[in-house]
Amino acid sequence: MSVPTITPAALTLLLRQLKLPSFAAYAQEVAETAEQQGWNFTAYLGHLCEQELTDRKTRRIARNLRLSDLPADKTLATLKTALLPVKIRRQLPTLCEGGFVERAENLLTFGLPGRGKTHLCAAIGHELVHQGYMVLFTPTFRLVQRLLVAKQALQLEPCLRRLDRFDVVVLDDLGYVQQDREEMEVLFTFLSERYERRSVVITSNLVFSQWDRIFKDALTTAAAIDRLVHHATILELTGDSYRTTAAKDRNIKVPDGTDHHGALREGGPGAVPAPGKSPGDCVPEDKEPIGNSNCR
Repeated sequence: MSVPTITPAALTLLLRQLKLPSFAAYAQEVAETAEQQGWNFTAYLGHLCEQELTDRKTRRIARNLRLSDLPADKTLATLKTALLPVKIRRQLPTLCEGGFVERAENLLTFGLPGRGKTHLCAAIGHELVHQGYMVLFTPTFRLVQRLLVAKQALQLEPCLRRLDRFDVVVLDDLGYVQQDREEMEVLFTFLSERYERRSVVITSNLVFSQWDRIFKDALTTAAAIDRLVHHATILELTGDSYRTTAAKDRNIKVPDGTDHHGALREGGPGAVPAPGKSPGDCVPEDKEPIGNSNCR
């Protein structure tokens, strides 16, 4: 059998046509190393395969981060974990591994404004992307508007299918802006479609007993809560507002009952939850209250 002859340039072209860019980029360099160190062909080819797979993973993570719309600055590295409740600090590594995503479970995070709900869930989202999951981060009002526009254009099902490619959808600030009935209906449809199939991560400063502000009637509210908590980890963020603390550190006078953005503080006028209440007040009878990590 005659020895095939091919120029380095032609080999690079063939490798790119086969969609092996790392092979093309490193083939000559690795060949020189292999010759110097006496590798056999299998070792040479294996090294290039490993490099190709490593680079593909890096490119996939970078692409999925761009698609995720996750806040670039809200990562695990910038999260002040020392300020988190001890129980949540213990749960955090497990949540970042993504087991709950594999089981199509939800993550529900409650707390007064400024307690770090968004940063915590965004940081978990970043870690999930690095684990290979597809994540979408969106303010709840923006997703609701997107769904409503799709419904009005008779494109709600295709829109839901496109969202279905994301293993996790992070809905930030559920209940922050009150929805009308049409908006409530598309939000409920979205949550129902993902039930036991895909994961939802939610942040909210409204306790369950106040979710009738979102879903407008008791029956729909109970149905939405039941679907979300059936397979869910529930976190409650307590303590001082990060924004209030930062303002005090900068010697900005903070009025009683609010932080410097007007967010309600515990003990302030109209603070949520009301005295004697907790985010678990409206959990169905067979569910565990807020603070229990696995509410099934």
